[in-house]
Amino acid sequence: MPSDRFPMRLVAAHRVTLAIQVCAWGAVLLHELHWQDGLLLLGFNLAGLFALVLCPRCRLLGPNLVRLAEGDAASGAVALTFDDGPDPTVTPQVLDILDRYGARASFFCIGERAARHPELIREILHRGHTVENHSQRHAVGFAAFSSRALQADVLAAQQVLQTTGATPRYFRAPMGFRSPLLAEVLRRADLTHVAWTRRGYDRVLRDPLRIYAALTQGLAPGDILLLHDYAGLDSRPATVLEVLPRLLDYLSQQELHAVALPPPHIQHAAEASGTAALRS
Repeated sequence: MPSDRFPMRLVAAHRVTLAIQVCAWGAVLLHELHWQDGLLLLGFNLAGLFALVLCPRCRLLGPNLVRLAEGDAASGAVALTFDDGPDPTVTPQVLDILDRYGARASFFCIGERAARHPELIREILHRGHTVENHSQRHAVGFAAFSSRALQADVLAAQQVLQTTGATPRYFRAPMGFRSPLLAEVLRRADLTHVAWTRRGYDRVLRDPLRIYAALTQGLAPGDILLLHDYAGLDSRPATVLEVLPRLLDYLSQQELHAVALPPPHIQHAAEASGTAALRS
């Protein structure tokens, strides 16, 4: 649960932005820099900050899991994640495919859809997968929310998912676009942000072969893969149902196996252990 007793922690992007602002205005006050040049510098700084928002895999906006820990990678694990569900048509079929291959995955679910289909959340958990937080409404403007709005949205989804028996420990921002304010909201909610190593663009592309190629080209142990278990508003069948068996066959051929995301404390401990081993 969030608490105002925790002081706000500045992430790297905050510190760089603050330093640039202090230096720019200090130079202007000392007449070392014309005020127009100071405004131009601040404009470039804000543009850079906006570029970071559009970079799902960067870590300058706060902790961001992009790959599994070295120990999981060494075992041949690849994390399989699905966004935007649950979908009453697609999710059960995805679960059946995963069952056939003995694969496990993490489902990043939208709160409003989970509230409409709580039985699907319980079925995901019953089949041995994990359920994570993908915001309450998947709002297009999520990255532009105020800190208060971000907190309300994240916690609303968390509450919905918890009422179905899930215990989300990870969060993925809609479309991966993160506000500079999100890291503090997630810290107070005890959630870790997750991005991905590679994605199939299965909500955009309609050619299963192109989606499959995007997921498998350069695929390595420890990768985090992103697909979707949501059909959308059109009547065409979800391409994930055609791509997923091919992907799981490929993993088997490469002696890799699909897993759900490990609990954050295990992931972080493994990363710390790997770092210590490299230093010794």
